[in-house]
Amino acid sequence: MAGQLGVTPRRAGRLRLDWSVAALVLGGLVLVLAAAAVPLARLAHQSLNASTGSTPVWVTAPAAVVGFVVAWRKPGNSLGWLILVAAVFAMLTKDASYYAVADYRLHHGGLPLGWVALLAQPGSVLGLVLLGLIFLLFPDGRPPSPRWRWVVWVYAGTGLVWTTWTAAITVGTIIGHHTQVDSSGQLYQLSGSDPAAGWWNAALSVFILLVAVCLVASLAGQVASWRRSSGERRQQLKWLMAGSAAAVAGFGLATVPGAFGSACYLAGLFAFSLCVGVAVLRYRLFDIDRVISRTLAYAIVTGLLVGVYAGIVLLATEVLRFRHSTVAVAVATLAAAALFNPLRRRVQKIVDRRFNRARYDADRIVAAFAARLQDAVDLDVVRADLASSVQQALEPAHVSVWIQAAGQQ
Repeated sequence: MAGQLGVTPRRAGRLRLDWSVAALVLGGLVLVLAAAAVPLARLAHQSLNASTGSTPVWVTAPAAVVGFVVAWRKPGNSLGWLILVAAVFAMLTKDASYYAVADYRLHHGGLPLGWVALLAQPGSVLGLVLLGLIFLLFPDGRPPSPRWRWVVWVYAGTGLVWTTWTAAITVGTIIGHHTQVDSSGQLYQLSGSDPAAGWWNAALSVFILLVAVCLVASLAGQVASWRRSSGERRQQLKWLMAGSAAAVAGFGLATVPGAFGSACYLAGLFAFSLCVGVAVLRYRLFDIDRVISRTLAYAIVTGLLVGVYAGIVLLATEVLRFRHSTVAVAVATLAAAALFNPLRRRVQKIVDRRFNRARYDADRIVAAFAARLQDAVDLDVVRADLASSVQQALEPAHVSVWIQAAGQQ
């Protein structure tokens, strides 16, 4: 194949080695930046969980792992490289923000190379650009059709103008010796809250609006692609939609203060990265219907059991005025445990009927065959019925039934 494309086997092997080295370099850079966040956070007297201005390093780590695996296994697909580069930018931004806070807010410019930390913060708009490109180029690293290339150029132009303009403002601020950073380590002139930077504040709004419009267009393109797709491509798009839904739910629940919100944020980002990786690598694609049905079923069952538990406790303590609340808690726990399996089976059946129709139909076909088998006496009829049931339930390319004759080993 390499010879037909005009590439010798030695050249192909060298290209593969070059891509592997690039993936290892970026992966090593991610590890270095992640390790550097610990001392830098201590230097800035901030927590690793602080998400003001940028994403925490430990939240970005799952996306970096998925990006590395995709880039290593499929170097010709740009999605792996985009995810990996986005993880590098996110970690670099966070590390630079720690150092900027330590230098300009705590040590008043006394630390060396503080200006490097100001220049090394790509900013949130670049993150939105890379996220939009991931949606647009999913799953093979190319736009859904040639007419979508203009969106790629808009993304690239926005990122280039943003980077150049922010670099120019930062350099001018450093040369003028009037650097001020906010609590997230971002240059105050670039934060959008400096009244003196009127033109920049307006441009920032335009940048975000333009990227948001392109992001919506990218999502619309994938939805249109899903409607006319089938087979493997449709399963890949299902994984993308499932990961996006999980990310939106996780980010929404991240507003809850405390460890629960942080865990939801991490779970949402991890689910999105994992779904993209599974779809690109085409690993167990056709399990998506089962994943969706199981997730929905357990989420519904959990919500119902929590409602039953809270209702029993509230009824016992507030309405019936039980003196010992531990008794009400014990009764509610036993009731939730007793309802779990029956409720799970009922909810799973309803969810499968809507979201995993193939399994629901297969279960019905198998149950109907088992019922007919109880009264069957003719072997030829049983064999034909078995072949028909297997064909309807599994839809194989070919079905054959072999029956061993009596006395054969």
